[in-house]
Amino acid sequence: MTDAPKPSGPQGPSAHPFGARLRRAMDARGPLCVGIDPHASLLADWGLNDDVAGLARFTRTVVEALGDSVAVFKPQSAFFERFGSRGLAVLETAVVEARERGALVVMDAKRGDIGSTMAAYAATYLDPASPLFSDAVTVSPFLGYGSLRPAVDLARENGCGLFTLALTSNPEGQEVQRAVRADGSTVAATVLGHLAAENAGAEPLGSFGAVVGATLGDLSSFDLSINGPLLAPGIGAQGATPADLPAVFGEAVHNVLPSVSRGVLRHGPDTSALRAAVDRFTGEVRTALA
Repeated sequence: MTDAPKPSGPQGPSAHPFGARLRRAMDARGPLCVGIDPHASLLADWGLNDDVAGLARFTRTVVEALGDSVAVFKPQSAFFERFGSRGLAVLETAVVEARERGALVVMDAKRGDIGSTMAAYAATYLDPASPLFSDAVTVSPFLGYGSLRPAVDLARENGCGLFTLALTSNPEGQEVQRAVRADGSTVAATVLGHLAAENAGAEPLGSFGAVVGATLGDLSSFDLSINGPLLAPGIGAQGATPADLPAVFGEAVHNVLPSVSRGVLRHGPDTSALRAAVDRFTGEVRTALA
């Protein structure tokens, strides 16, 4: 990846469903997702300017250091969008080069809308003709799960996946996610039920996952057995540790994809230190899940 952003061309649809590809990647490279979150304070910690050149240098370093070993990258779109079209060009290049190195890319965009607008968001990340074509994208179901249908259908068509917000780690999320519906079920339980239905019969793992915070403690009151991946932010800087995962996720723990961002990125720009941090977290997760 060069400091000057370069455009990326169209990519082909995936031959195998995202869930199957994710399962293989987690088994081969370890069950760890590394967030690419180039916020201003991290750029400063790395001795970089808070500009497009700094953004490109940061992103290139992470992808080149870890792309051959980490199972999943999760770039946070907002930190690239804030630089406008040149920032998005950096993101486009990062997505292509990360996938070329064998890592899966989950675009952390948390999109959610209705009708043609949701279809346009889906095409941005799940259409092989898009320069931001990714293996999966995070989405918000809080306009009603049915509003996500364009993304669900396009993901299924192109072998991609979705990670739908269900039980997020931010305290404010509880007022919506744990609200009780007229039928007595919580909003989060309803979302999880929809995802389980999407994944019915999929082997070895469904492609429609949930975002469930690793910092939430005992979640035994929720059925997390959705036959899909559980993206678990909160490891590292937010206070959760790999050892916490079995208590939080129970019998679904083997489908957990822990996500670490600052816990790894703070070790840059030294590439050896970045790799060592990933090795350490991956080893701790494997031990916790054994």
